[in-house]
Amino acid sequence: SIAASAPIFLLSANSKRDFFWEDVTKDFNAVSPKCVDRVKKAFVMMDVISKKPGGLKELSTTFALCKPLTSMNDYHHLLGWIRNAFTYLAMMDYPYPTSFMGNLPGYPVKVACGMILNNTDAVKGLYQASEIFYNSTGRLCFDIWADFIECADPTGCGLGFNSRAWDYQACTEIHLPAGSNNITDMFPVLPFTNPIRNQYCQKTWGVAPRDLWGQAQFWAENIKSASNIVFSNGDLDPWHRGGVTQAPNPSVGVIMIKGGAHHLDLRGKNKDDPASVIQARNQEKDYIKKWIAESRQSQ
Repeated sequence: SIAASAPIFLLSANSKRDFFWEDVTKDFNAVSPKCVDRVKKAFVMMDVISKKPGGLKELSTTFALCKPLTSMNDYHHLLGWIRNAFTYLAMMDYPYPTSFMGNLPGYPVKVACGMILNNTDAVKGLYQASEIFYNSTGRLCFDIWADFIECADPTGCGLGFNSRAWDYQACTEIHLPAGSNNITDMFPVLPFTNPIRNQYCQKTWGVAPRDLWGQAQFWAENIKSASNIVFSNGDLDPWHRGGVTQAPNPSVGVIMIKGGAHHLDLRGKNKDDPASVIQARNQEKDYIKKWIAESRQSQ
């Protein structure tokens, strides 16, 4: 089987979960360190604005919100909405335009950094970068509560029925990344601790997270006996540090795709594919041919 961009080590209760936002930040830093500095500055400026008289109204206008912010809870949801956009820009940082989880241009991280750096107002630059993900249809205003729903996955559950199913799984089967901290990453302080997760899951689903279930059921980090699996990861994918990057035995393949975003190798052939993903797909074919040949020989 091909396990592309599969952060299976998150099944382990002992796995690190503080890498995701740091790696999203690294994607933007690779385009321009000044871009990261500008984003951090914008969030600091937003925090200052939010606390002054009329500040929430000012932010509502800057971000073209359909409904104005009226509380700090609304403001924190706006921060999550912005962070969610940057999450998808990093995950879908493909070299050509796509419509997978949103209509995005090729190399959207580079496009976003261009907008951020070219705008004299750092906060407006943040808005324009968020608009890349949220506004492919030319909307005049944004309903941040409809666009982004907080859930047990701080990287976002998406929308619709599938998002509800994923939210339940994030409560009961898999422990997803921690919050952002503005120290190791460029994002605002939006914590997501075990107590916060437990409280959310109890309130939303009436369940207590089973942090050891996945580890006991699927052996988590202990995959030495696994066979006939290729684990592929792209170095631009912020999930890759939760995946398998070293082969535990000769029957398990590991492929790192330079310049690859979230499961780029599973996408169809494109004229703008980097050489690294073309090579990765060929390696995956070779592994499958090898497994089929070995199976036939054993019959």
